[in-house]
Amino acid sequence: MNLKAGQYIRHSTYGTGTILERDEERTTVEFDTAGVRKFVTSLAAFEIAEGEAPLKKKRGSKRRVKATSVATAA
Repeated sequence: MNLKAGQYIRHSTYGTGTILERDEERTTVEFDTAGVRKFVTSLAAFEIAEGEAPLKKKRGSKRRVKATSVATAA
């Protein structure tokens, strides 16, 4: 099977995920519920999953707003 980075796959233990990197030695997959896992490419058993990967929230993009006190004249 010729899988490549960005492809949506299914694994029997971890469920569905997206291939992040793949070379002759290692395959890195970010699973929808199990996080990032690395596999030995020659031993990994994946199936092509139907549908598309769910959209992920961007991490670290939240910006905290600093609270400021407002002085009111009485």
